[in-house]
Amino acid sequence: MKVAIYSRVLDSTQQQDVQLFFDELDKEQMIPVVYEPYLKTINPHISLPASTETFSGTEDLSEDIDFFISLGGDGTLLDTVTLVRNKRIPIVGINFGRLGFLAGIGRDEMTTAVKALARRSYIIDRRTLIHLDSNVPLFHDVPYALNEFAIHKRDTAPMVKIHTYLNGELLNTYWADGLILATPTGSTGYSLSLGGPVVFPESSSFVLTPIAPHNLNVRPIIIPDSTIVSFEVESRSDDIICSLDSRREIVNKNVLLAVRRENFMMNLVRLNENNFLQTLRNKLSWGLDRRNF
Repeated sequence: MKVAIYSRVLDSTQQQDVQLFFDELDKEQMIPVVYEPYLKTINPHISLPASTETFSGTEDLSEDIDFFISLGGDGTLLDTVTLVRNKRIPIVGINFGRLGFLAGIGRDEMTTAVKALARRSYIIDRRTLIHLDSNVPLFHDVPYALNEFAIHKRDTAPMVKIHTYLNGELLNTYWADGLILATPTGSTGYSLSLGGPVVFPESSSFVLTPIAPHNLNVRPIIIPDSTIVSFEVESRSDDIICSLDSRREIVNKNVLLAVRRENFMMNLVRLNENNFLQTLRNKLSWGLDRRNF
């Protein structure tokens, strides 16, 4: 069994846990295929199995890779989505960050997680991705995201007008600092911090959430994920900012943008004990009432 491994850095506080992780892989006779820049970082500090292999990009991920393991926080896991792409390799998020909403397996669960992968005793959640189309090349060959697509005004610009269409029919013109289109997975991120609703992963929907809207009667709205959402932007500045998850590009305000559901999904591995409701309660303190303490 082969597992691809990706991380950004090796913090001094992580060294013991990372060593334990590779030792557990070796015990289960799982061959690690390590992201090359990360391998250079950990080589002086971590004893790796003799079977260790490397990869440097998507094209190196062969069909015999069984899992793709992210060591880090949610941002690190979002990086792996751009590497796995449409290969449908199940992604395992082991949390070395803070919140760990997507990377839901804690450090203390590493041994259990590796054994579960080896014995294939886990559950795969299929998560919707969004795809961005535009009349100019954007985001190279990875024009999709797991969490959200967003339009922002430039830092020095006043608010923008975003004409928003659902399947070609005008929904609304948003006078705001920007607009977010979030997947169910992304509904617990940036959109949530702006007052958007929490949407269950299997709900087959998108959330449109304005950023600092000028009109008091504008609120987040849930739409079917079969909808094609298109945008035209007016701004006093020549440029706007477009983002897919944590990736951003500055583009001319005259750009034409459309977002739809991607034609493939991301497979996210979770242990049998964890589910979305537990994550809401444990990570976001959903329903926490101090009167019960």
